Amino acid sequence: MARKRRKYGDRDRSRKLAAGTPPQAESSPPIAPRRSEFGLRQSWFWVAGAIAAVIVAAAGFGVQQRNSSKLQAQGPAAATFVGSQACSGCHQAEAKSWSASQHKAAMQHAADRTLLGNFDDASFDYYGVHSRFFRKDGKFLVETDGPDGKLASFEVKYTFGVDPLQQYLVEFSDGRIQALSLAWDSRPQAEGGQRWTHLYPNEQIKHDDVLHWTRPNQNWNFMCAECHSTGVHKNYDAKADHFATTSAEISVGCEACHGQGSRHVAWARRQESWWPFGKSADPSRGLPARFDERHGVTWPIDPETGSARRSAAPAMLRKEVETCGLCHARRAGFDENWTPGQWLSQTHLVEALAATTYHADGQTRDVEEPYNYTPFKQSKMFAAGVTCSDCHDPHSAKLRASGDGVCLQCHAADKYAIAKHRHHADVNSPLSCMSCHMQARSYMVVDVRHDHSFRIPRPDLTGAFGVPNACNGCHGDRSPEWAAASIEQWFGPRRGGFQTYAAAFHAARNEAKDAAALLAVVAADKDAPGVARASALSDLASRVSPQNFALAQTALADPDPMVRIGALDMLDGLPVSQLWPLASPLLSDPVRGVRIRAVSLLAPISMADRPIADRERFEAAAEEFVAAQRLNADRPEACTALANFLAQRGQTTDAEYEYKAALRLSPQYAPAAVNLADLYRQAGRDGDGEAILRDALAVDPRRAELHHALGLVLTRLKRSDEALAEFRKATELEPDSSAYAYVYAVALHSGGRRDEAMMVLKPALAKHPGNREILSALISFSRQAGDTTAALGFAEQLAAIMPDDRNLARAIQELRRAASPLAR
Repeated sequence: MARKRRKYGDRDRSRKLAAGTPPQAESSPPIAPRRSEFGLRQSWFWVAGAIAAVIVAAAGFGVQQRNSSKLQAQGPAAATFVGSQACSGCHQAEAKSWSASQHKAAMQHAADRTLLGNFDDASFDYYGVHSRFFRKDGKFLVETDGPDGKLASFEVKYTFGVDPLQQYLVEFSDGRIQALSLAWDSRPQAEGGQRWTHLYPNEQIKHDDVLHWTRPNQNWNFMCAECHSTGVHKNYDAKADHFATTSAEISVGCEACHGQGSRHVAWARRQESWWPFGKSADPSRGLPARFDERHGVTWPIDPETGSARRSAAPAMLRKEVETCGLCHARRAGFDENWTPGQWLSQTHLVEALAATTYHADGQTRDVEEPYNYTPFKQSKMFAAGVTCSDCHDPHSAKLRASGDGVCLQCHAADKYAIAKHRHHADVNSPLSCMSCHMQARSYMVVDVRHDHSFRIPRPDLTGAFGVPNACNGCHGDRSPEWAAASIEQWFGPRRGGFQTYAAAFHAARNEAKDAAALLAVVAADKDAPGVARASALSDLASRVSPQNFALAQTALADPDPMVRIGALDMLDGLPVSQLWPLASPLLSDPVRGVRIRAVSLLAPISMADRPIADRERFEAAAEEFVAAQRLNADRPEACTALANFLAQRGQTTDAEYEYKAALRLSPQYAPAAVNLADLYRQAGRDGDGEAILRDALAVDPRRAELHHALGLVLTRLKRSDEALAEFRKATELEPDSSAYAYVYAVALHSGGRRDEAMMVLKPALAKHPGNREILSALISFSRQAGDTTAALGFAEQLAAIMPDDRNLARAIQELRRAASPLAR
């Protein structure tokens, strides 16, 4: 099975559902990046996965399975699903391996043979809720808190996964299938298993929480179906608020990876029967893609290094990795017509190195599960040409060799499987390769995952950037400095490692003065992983300068679509008037994800300012963008993204409708309320904006962005004291936000409270020394107070970040003259 999680935008907490095989992911907030005065830079696509949701998966009753003979072909030769049974006749060995795999058991109908949990009147207590698991009339039932918080009985219709957890799915009358947060720990009793558990054991999830099992973040149709079943079509009716989800196969079958199989079956039959033209010469064999990247490839080991080198350079588009990424990446789908062997970005937005998911050096965090796609694409193994099935059998999903054997396929045992390399010969439990090079993280309480970025331990980076390291993972009683000294003693002073961007992302996340320069180095490094370059480009959006502008121009033509998307993100920091000649060529990019990002970036440009020759391409990409949001109209993120896009195009009535649709789906989705209030601002309806924001705060009073937005509304309504209280509340709720601190300080200063404003800005500058707005405010406030020396100091700090700003240079000269003894 594969799992994915999505960022709901309401709760910065992780929630994952288990099932069996490695993960799958997802992603963040809305699509068209719309910069509102509230300071919310909406993500261009609502990578619905990143922060507070999880993944569930299922398929089943109500998930109507489609027989291939009943499928409507999209054309006379359109391929259709035939089912895994049709494959097993010719591919018996593969079918046998698959039939025993966790992919096969990713989702099943609830029955005695599939259900692992104890339904013999077992019970479980969780924060005062007494749940009971029992059988009645041949059905499996759970009595637990329902959508209204009251105890009720629900029928378990499907099982979800097998190891180390099995989850259970409940179907509702509106077509929704929801995943219970109560799961069965299927590990052996000796390992702590064979018990009921809750996926949020350390926090109370009530019925009105977005993470409650009856809420959208636990909805199978959106969160998990794509990766736990085959050939899924969500079929959500926004007007009726109803799902009619279908699947070609309830679990992960052959066609989940190989694509619709009818053409291949037809090809195979032609080979076996009399054919007037002889054997079919179709090189594709009727398959959408052939996973032949390993065919004819050898990995001879270099006797000097002890490591193997691929006999042929890998292709840029790695068909197998992209195909596995469909379910083993954190991503958000925007098109259901996925085809194996193409870029994942063709139908999904892939999350790069988000701070919520990855440490500054790219290591996975233990809160938001990243799944394996992005970590693996950071690795030296990926760069060298290793693909998923070099290590994993694709049909059984098991390792090709046990223990360290899978690593020793390419790394000579006489060099790496020895005490001289491992330096832990005297430990009771011998270290494995994974112990040092694939640190483990636990998700969903008991589900252990290994980081697939295959990194060299770097305890020296722990002290500098706060990232974890494998050494102190075991030696928690010793310091990182001790570990770093040991590494140096064993291997010498030279620090190794393929992932070299910790300093850049640490600087960016802390708004350090040298962040732009460090990010530029990563973005320009053609040897750096594409996901790291894409992330660096995105982080440069607020740091665009004449020195780094050419990076975006070059990256727009990069062969990796994630890098092209990162370059478009970087351009989001430019004035709208400069965007068209740079971004418009990507409206016809061969990858849909790039086209969607380009059109979202260009949406604010009026029709009159679009060259006539480009208008058709713009409208075609705009249709794709809208279709992407309509596909996910069951999610407030998608409705908000569409509303942003419509508002940018001047379609304010339609935008208002979509914002309200988002709030109907989830009154807790703050970005919809904030952006709707901003839409009202533009229409001169600040009173309506205030009402919207107060309604949202009544639902969730601890959302900083709601208080901040309300403060802006109240400022315009000339209620400055009330506005200050809201700005202060926003900074209290998010004390690390430079934007909230800046606005609060400006409001204080405007009210004649300069000293208080400086008391807000100076600590904020200490946390964010490279923040241009804070430095500019400090310069201005100091000058107005007659403190020329302080103003000069702040100006010189800003000049270190913006060395080519001529206006700033002139201001510094004036300040220096004013601060000199002669001037006085």
